[in-house]
Amino acid sequence: MGTKGMADQEQADVRLALARLRQEHEDYDVAINAMIKVGADALRVQRMKKKKLVIKDKMTQLEDQILPDIIA
Repeated sequence: MGTKGMADQEQADVRLALARLRQEHEDYDVAINAMIKVGADALRVQRMKKKKLVIKDKMTQLEDQILPDIIA
């Protein structure tokens, strides 16, 4: 039936986008840890962490579309 008027195809598209972002987020995590291990420039590590945070924010937005706030 879909979630609160969201078409099944639209929900599937959102879930796919979310899965891709989760993978990208994990890739950034691995890259950041590797950079820290080899002693990479702190500024580069900080930039990577910011990009990872932006991805996390996008993931949260998509999750909110799939699971709308029940209290609202």
